[in-house]
Amino acid sequence: MSKEQYWQTIHKTQDKLNRLFYDYWKQYSDFGNWQFWTVLALAVLPLVLLCFTVDRKRIFELFFFGYTVHILWTYIDIALGGSNHLIHTYFLIPILPNASNITASVLPVGFLLLYQYCTNHNKNFYIYTIVLSALFAFGLAPLEKSVGLIEARKSMNLFYVFLIDLGVVYFAYWLTKWLLKIQNKEQAID
Repeated sequence: MSKEQYWQTIHKTQDKLNRLFYDYWKQYSDFGNWQFWTVLALAVLPLVLLCFTVDRKRIFELFFFGYTVHILWTYIDIALGGSNHLIHTYFLIPILPNASNITASVLPVGFLLLYQYCTNHNKNFYIYTIVLSALFAFGLAPLEKSVGLIEARKSMNLFYVFLIDLGVVYFAYWLTKWLLKIQNKEQAID
């Protein structure tokens, strides 16, 4: 098969897949289904909570941390979904990544607020992250699984979700601390 033939086949397959996602969403995940409203609540409520609880004096630092968690988890979730390891069976709209309610809201806001709490109260961020990651991986994920919002396939299990949480959040923490160090150096020079 030539390069052009591959791309024609890929485009046709992608069009079919997009149509399947749209048809599925229309039948099982649109506005008339409780799952849609659950997914919407998981997307909106943490962001509303964040509006009232974020430390506005540190907003750029905190939002950088949360945004990093969001981006990393979104890419990882896209890879896990694309390889059929972790499937989110209900979603807001078919054109967004399926887990956007979790990767754009619940996880980033949860860890952002934890980061804010730990840094404001001089608590051990690493230990608190282990606890919150365990709550998300062994509390929220099984709940989602029991009501059919997610499906773990192949070799995927909740312990891997826990480890991914830790890896994502620790990386976001180190990156944020590194940028703060650079910022403090620049301010010292001025």
